[in-house]
Amino acid sequence: MNDTVDNSGAIVARVIDDGSVSMQQLLVVGLCLMFNMIDGFDITAMAIVASSVASDLTLSPDRLGWIFSFALAGMMAGAMVLAPYSDLVGRRKVVILSLCLVAVSILLTAYATTLSEFIVLRFVSGMGAGAMLACQASLAAEYSPEKYRVFSVAAVTSGYPMGAMMTSVVAGHVMPEYGWRGMFIAGGLATVIMVIIAWRFLPESLKYLLERRPADALDRINHILVKLKKTALESMPVVSEAKVKPRSGASAAVRTLLAPEYRFATLILWSAFFLSFSTLYFLMSWIPKLMEDSGYNSGIAHRAFFLFNFGGVIGIYLMGWLSTRFWLSKLILVSLLSSAIAMAAFAAAPNELNLLLGLIFVIGILQQGGFTGLYGAAAKVYPTAVRSTGIGWSIGLGRSGAVAGPAIAGYLIAAGFNMSANFYFFAIPMAISGVIAYRLHLR
Repeated sequence: MNDTVDNSGAIVARVIDDGSVSMQQLLVVGLCLMFNMIDGFDITAMAIVASSVASDLTLSPDRLGWIFSFALAGMMAGAMVLAPYSDLVGRRKVVILSLCLVAVSILLTAYATTLSEFIVLRFVSGMGAGAMLACQASLAAEYSPEKYRVFSVAAVTSGYPMGAMMTSVVAGHVMPEYGWRGMFIAGGLATVIMVIIAWRFLPESLKYLLERRPADALDRINHILVKLKKTALESMPVVSEAKVKPRSGASAAVRTLLAPEYRFATLILWSAFFLSFSTLYFLMSWIPKLMEDSGYNSGIAHRAFFLFNFGGVIGIYLMGWLSTRFWLSKLILVSLLSSAIAMAAFAAAPNELNLLLGLIFVIGILQQGGFTGLYGAAAKVYPTAVRSTGIGWSIGLGRSGAVAGPAIAGYLIAAGFNMSANFYFFAIPMAISGVIAYRLHLR
């Protein structure tokens, strides 16, 4: 790095893309993955404890659907309202704030006694999780060389289904003795530990420090450069105005997403995320309850949920690996269309447990792998100055589908539609999402 006038992206590229990957870069991706695991555990814990909570609070399926949907509505609000401020105040601050929101609300959920309390606390938890997802994806992308950027975003995203897998495992140890309230206490305490780790070890985005230039920017940049094993700066480099840069705050960054050069890609991403989210969160919310309603015991239901998320982890890493070799848009198309076909096969399959569990596993691989490709697509479409805003709004508006999916499923179940009918119904938006995303034509 030197004192010549340059674009901030080019300056950071010389640090991030040149030379071998450093331990500091791996640490950033690893921390973001770990925080996302906590998010996955905290948000999906409700799916595991749904039957117990419904029994204790005497909730019908449609009311239970409200609890799922309000958590996801909170994620939408967090991604759209909180995440854009990371482009203004820094990724690190918003990640720490988000972890604090999740920790406090999850601990309080353990003591909730009414539907209203559940709805409010799940909404707050969702806000923290939604903001954190967007910021983590941006931070991981910014600390990753171009060749491995999509893979890094995929690795971070895999933390969510990993956390959901942990939910199934922890439930087997905690719930028999401490019940559903013990699940939320365990998740809240684990999140408090993550707050401390983030405060101590998570660095700020180099691109943010170069573009926004807070008072201590030079010292913070040099501290990061030392950890990256790069030469420190004597003074701040002269940086040219970014091609796209928020003019006066988060609202200006949002307007940039609909500027002529980004409008088509933005609308494609919003639509694809909406459709994919509706199906993904139908499954993330209702698999355990639907399995139990179909006559299987809670152990089998938890195993199905575990296999769906285990398949998701495999699919996410598979997508990350394939994205370094094939066109990203084609991978998303094939994965999401195939997942829709697998859902229809599940709905039509005979009532044979091993076959159903195998199909759930395959659906997890295909669906969450293809869905993760959308995160990578958003990271590639937008420049640094509006990347968190772009990813946040894609996730945020898309999560209106996540809000709608579980709620619609709740009403369908209350109306008497069985598991097969729901799987047929929700295969449709997943297939359409793959076709729409292909229009981005991203490598």
